[in-house]
Amino acid sequence: MMRVDDRLLDGPPMRSLACERCAAEVLVRKSSWQQTSVQWDGRATALCAERDPAAASFEGCASLRDTIRASALRGTLPVADGDADGAA
Repeated sequence: MMRVDDRLLDGPPMRSLACERCAAEVLVRKSSWQQTSVQWDGRATALCAERDPAAASFEGCASLRDTIRASALRGTLPVADGDADGAA
């Protein structure tokens, strides 16, 4: 029997967020200042200004990372643990 992955059922839901650099829209959830979940779809991957379409792998986007951090600091993206001390 396949195990159901219910880790994202606790805490805030994933929210849509557009990168401030290229407008690629992903789903994001911040469980803490140290842990972020990002769900990319094909459209977001194609729009990402930092992704090399010829590369075999994609480690992530620094611009999106900056957008997520700024949104969390502004309070528009909730941080589940709510501990602002971890934001440094």
